[in-house]
Amino acid sequence: MRISELSRRSGVPITTIKYYLREGLLHPGRATAPNQAEYDESHVRRLRLVRALVGVRGLSVGAAKEVLGGVYEREGDPHRVLGLVLGATADAADTGYAAGAAESPRMTEVDALMDALGWQVSEGASGKAVVARTLDTLAELGTDYDWKRLVPYGELAARIAAVDLDGIEGISDPLEMAERALVLTVLLEPALMALRRLAQEHQSAVRRGTGPEGPDAPGAPAGGVSPAPAP
Repeated sequence: MRISELSRRSGVPITTIKYYLREGLLHPGRATAPNQAEYDESHVRRLRLVRALVGVRGLSVGAAKEVLGGVYEREGDPHRVLGLVLGATADAADTGYAAGAAESPRMTEVDALMDALGWQVSEGASGKAVVARTLDTLAELGTDYDWKRLVPYGELAARIAAVDLDGIEGISDPLEMAERALVLTVLLEPALMALRRLAQEHQSAVRRGTGPEGPDAPGAPAGGVSPAPAP
């Protein structure tokens, strides 16, 4: 396909495609004439991945180039490819927390949480710093939340992570794996947060609201207690 078709298929403007070619984010097409080249499906997929890294996640061109290069260097090692993409998609706030996390007394609690959950995570994982910072804030507010209160949430997170990893099981192509990992870590996260809020609303309606299953719903027994079955 010509560059105009590549632009239409990928949704990336021609000027941006040329810029990515100059910067090495996109591999060259097959030369057909001076200043002309043919592109294929691999270019479409690569552009979509670059767009997700740069446009959706907000990485710099240089950072995106490093991620893409690393993905191919780690071809054949799914764990490292996934780790590379997860690290690239960590929020800037996460990495900022990580900078001073080693000094936080809450890191000991986070390590205890990881042990209680039986998780194998890297020592410098930015997510650990976020949990430590959250525990600090909860303590400052005078709440009774400690790391033990996070164990049920961790168990639920492990189930979600298992579903995530099931989604990339059996994928051998590093670019396809990186694409799928980006979908799971970047694009689905807002939907997961929204589902949690919807589930909270549902649970509130069921437990104490006036929803179709709530204790105050029409026809529900007084006090929310069902009568004993007839003998």
